[in-house]
Amino acid sequence: MPSSTLTLFNLCCNSIMETVVHKLPSFKLLNPTSSSSHYCSTTTTRTSKSFRVGSRRRSFSISASASAVREDNPALGSVSLGHITRPDFPILHQEVNGSRLVYLDNAATSQKPTAVLNALQNYYEAYNSNVHRGIHYLSARATDEYELARKKVAAFINASDSREIVFTKNATEAINLVAYSWGLSNLKPEDEVILTIAEHHSAIVPWQLVAQKTGAILKFVSLNQDEAPDVDNLRQMFSRKTKIVVVHHVSNTLASVLPIEEIVLWAHDVGAKVLVDACQSVPHMVVNVQSLNVDFLVASSHKMCGPTGIGFLYGKSELLSAMPPFLGGGEMISDVFLDHSTYAEPPSRFEAGTPAIGEAIGLGAAIDYLSRLGMQKIHDYEVWERAKPYTCGRFLVFMFY
Repeated sequence: MPSSTLTLFNLCCNSIMETVVHKLPSFKLLNPTSSSSHYCSTTTTRTSKSFRVGSRRRSFSISASASAVREDNPALGSVSLGHITRPDFPILHQEVNGSRLVYLDNAATSQKPTAVLNALQNYYEAYNSNVHRGIHYLSARATDEYELARKKVAAFINASDSREIVFTKNATEAINLVAYSWGLSNLKPEDEVILTIAEHHSAIVPWQLVAQKTGAILKFVSLNQDEAPDVDNLRQMFSRKTKIVVVHHVSNTLASVLPIEEIVLWAHDVGAKVLVDACQSVPHMVVNVQSLNVDFLVASSHKMCGPTGIGFLYGKSELLSAMPPFLGGGEMISDVFLDHSTYAEPPSRFEAGTPAIGEAIGLGAAIDYLSRLGMQKIHDYEVWERAKPYTCGRFLVFMFY
């Protein structure tokens, strides 16, 4: 599984590029032969590097005169998936400094295909209205399309019921929802939360805040000699004090792929829950929450060819039903009295106020687009591209974090 920084290069920019050249500094790369590291093999000077807890994406893109040396993949036909899909992205149909635009910052946000842009435009032009609160034609259609998008998300990750999908403004909010709603209700002093030092800050900071309020203890898994989370170390940390494990599926910085099914088994053996950050896996591979048996999973639309401003939380029905609201307001209530309120069932309980309606519909269109391509086909293409050598002219084309 390659890092998502390579994906749009493979998927949308796999062609001869003539661009402005910059001299590259030397950076340490992950071991390209490691089972947990998936990068193009390159020649560069290795320098020392220290790790902080968590990752904040630091990136720059470098355009270079490059030519990919490759053979046709017989499984995909003579024309690569990259050549097939590049025309679908209008933003790539431009020149920058006299050269075709090459976009390598896909780990920060993906570009949007025409189908997603059309879905957004169609909502605002044809049936813009609020959802769940009107009986007129526009509101009924908007509600139907909004809930259809929820069903598309559920099918995409194989959730058993669309009511297990909560729309949020992004994956960060989804993690905060679990931390505050489940965490504050279930954690007590001396309880333990396991994370890795490779987690995104959005997966670390919410649990730091909750730990300060509850007295829970955060335990961090270090990296092994391959600079990937030490799974053996993780397994040894489990105890009856462990209440939840918060881990990535695919790292946005290390490209490591964690064995989620095994981690879930270890966690459930001691009665702990598992929250998976799947922002970098959902766009690149088949993700099946039922086979993984995770308790919670989060992802973000803008990293899977969808609009910004929306993400989602998957949670097992019995867990969501037992969790109190995260935010208060309209839509999340059943009845409101002067001295108390009763709350709606999930997912409405966690979707206070007017949601990001157009963005949800755009996410549904992005899922349609990825599904038409086929997630297994996308994954196979990325794996195949990773195995092929690239000759990059005088300079390299890569992303640094």
